[in-house]
Parts: sequence; structure tokens; C-alpha cells
Amino acid sequence: MPKISDTLWELASAEVQSREDGTGGEEDGGVDPGSLNERTVFFIGNKAGGKTTILLRCLDRDEPPKPTLALEYTFGRRARGHNTPKDIAHLWELGGGTSLSDLVQIPITAQNVRSLSVVLVLDLSKPNALWGTMERLLQTTRTQVEKACSKPQRTLESKAGSKQQAQNRPLMVLPKDHPDRELINPFPVPLVIIGSKFDIFQDFDSEKRKVICKTLRFISHYYAASLIFTSSKSESLMSKTKSLFTQLGFGTEKGKSMSSDLSKPLIIPAGMDSLSQIGSPPTTDVDIGTLHAKNPLDLWKKVFEVVFPPENTSDHHRELKDPAKDPQYSEPQIDSMRAQKDTELDQYKRNASKSWKGLELET
Repeated sequence: MPKISDTLWELASAEVQSREDGTGGEEDGGVDPGSLNERTVFFIGNKAGGKTTILLRCLDRDEPPKPTLALEYTFGRRARGHNTPKDIAHLWELGGGTSLSDLVQIPITAQNVRSLSVVLVLDLSKPNALWGTMERLLQTTRTQVEKACSKPQRTLESKAGSKQQAQNRPLMVLPKDHPDRELINPFPVPLVIIGSKFDIFQDFDSEKRKVICKTLRFISHYYAASLIFTSSKSESLMSKTKSLFTQLGFGTEKGKSMSSDLSKPLIIPAGMDSLSQIGSPPTTDVDIGTLHAKNPLDLWKKVFEVVFPPENTSDHHRELKDPAKDPQYSEPQIDSMRAQKDTELDQYKRNASKSWKGLELET
């Protein structure tokens, strides 16, 4: 029991020490760490692809979405029952598409990696940027996840969070007798791929829709991810998306919705697809033998990029090395003042140069 003479700092120090020692708990009036459930969900994807809109809708927040400034954090809470601690979902969103992918090291740490899930939002209305965005972001995220997993965990976290970590560890979602078990490369943490803006995508040519659908089915199955198509203009699709989100963020029961009909929005939970059901890459105008692919993933990439040539983003990435020049981060008043100060600095440099040239150095 704390003494009346204890200061706030002394109480806080004692609490931290008890947590580090693993001695704090219900016996001395504390909260049992095992009763708390905190998870982290990291949203990545296309710039202006609908990540913020989806996140706000999943949290039932009625507010207009704003452009994400580099990396943003929010959280959600959900009660499991009466008089029980609320579960907490730590929610991170990476802005800027692939241009700021180096920031993944901030939300993915050794402390949260075992309770981490990743949501990749791909803009179905921009198929030419789809593969490049997916490839770059998943590669960067995977590297950081593996780096975080290689770091030792603190003693308390391994004790108090053992139950939570066991539930959230990367799982082989395929049964042992699944024929594709040795042919896929599961992502190291739970992964959900969301195809956004289905309302625009559904008006695409049927053959193009087929290529995109089959390709995303293959990618999702290859990484043992769940796949869902959604649209902010469809309450039904957003409801199914929210259900999947609460599963990741709060550990609710898995949904049973399933739809692999290419003429409808796809909803395929992880482990429910197969390479035989997906079929071969749609190669109407392509001779697979001429593509020289190194592996199945590379083959699907080459076929996809024949139909949807990738955008040339090298110049765009070079321009966005300085986020201050990215129009999505514009602040009119600040930008105006910055421009004024830049002008004053240029004028000062010119005047200083003239004054130095006019000096007669003594010999």
C-alpha cells in the first residue's frame, strides 16, 4: 500500500519498478497485466487510396477525412463485458504511398510486433500503381517486422502478454494437408489486403477486372492474407470491412463471409483459397514462355504489368524526398511566410556577394 507521504513521482516510480519486476498485480491492488489486451494495426497503401476513410468508418467516427501527414496515430477501445477493462487498438496510418515507407520503423517495434496486424489498402481505380505499391510497401514492412522479431523481449512482456502473443503470432493459416502449404510465403504477421473504390472498379472492362481480381487473389493467397473489396459508398461492404477490422484490432470472432465470384466484390478469408481455384495467370495476349519468370510470384507480376504497365514513379519519389514540397502537406499561411523568408534570404545572399566583391583587400 502506498504511504500518504509518497509523492506522485515516487508512486509512479514504484509502479514502473513493480511492472518491470513483474510483481505488480491484483494482490497489491493493481491491474492484472494478463487481463489487458492491446493490439496494433498498421494501415499502409496507395496515396489517396481511402485508408483514412476506411479507418474512420471502422471507428464509427463521423468526420471528414483529411490527407494523412506522413505518419499518424489514433486508437480505438472496445469493452469485452460489464466492469471489465477495455481492449485497446493502437492504429497507425502511413501517408504518402511508398514515398515515406522508411517510417515503418516507428510503428513496428520489438514491443508490439507480436500483437501487430497489417492492413494494405490498394486503390482498385489505379491498377497501374497497384503492383508497385504492394511490392514496395510489403517488402519494407516485412523487413522491419523481421528486424523487430529478432530483438529480445523484456521479461514482463513475455510473461504478461504470453496469452495475447500466442493469439497474435504469425500463424500458418493453411491446414497441414493443404496442397499449397509448401508453395506460399506467409507474411510474418496477420495481413489483410483491402481493394478500395470498388464503385469505380466495377465499371472497368470485364477482362481488366478479371486480371486484377485473379492477381489479387494470388497475391493474398501467396502471403496467407485475407482479401476484401470495399467502397465507402456501400454500407454493406463497409460493414463487412469493419467486421474484419474488429477481428484484427480487438480479437473478435472471425467472420464467415466468403465470395470468390469475379463479378462481385471479393471477400476471401486467409487460408480459404487455393492455387487450383485461382487458376493460371490470365494470358490472353501473352506467351508465358517468353516472360522468363524466376518464380510464380514473378510470373504473375510480369503478366499483370503487360496489361497494366507500371507508372514511372522515380521522378515523383525524387521530388518527394523533401516532404515540405509535397502538396498534400501544404499550409497556405506557413508556405507564404516560408516563401517570403526564402526571398529575403536570396536577397541577402546577393547583397552579401556584392559587398564582398567591392572590398579592396589590403596587401
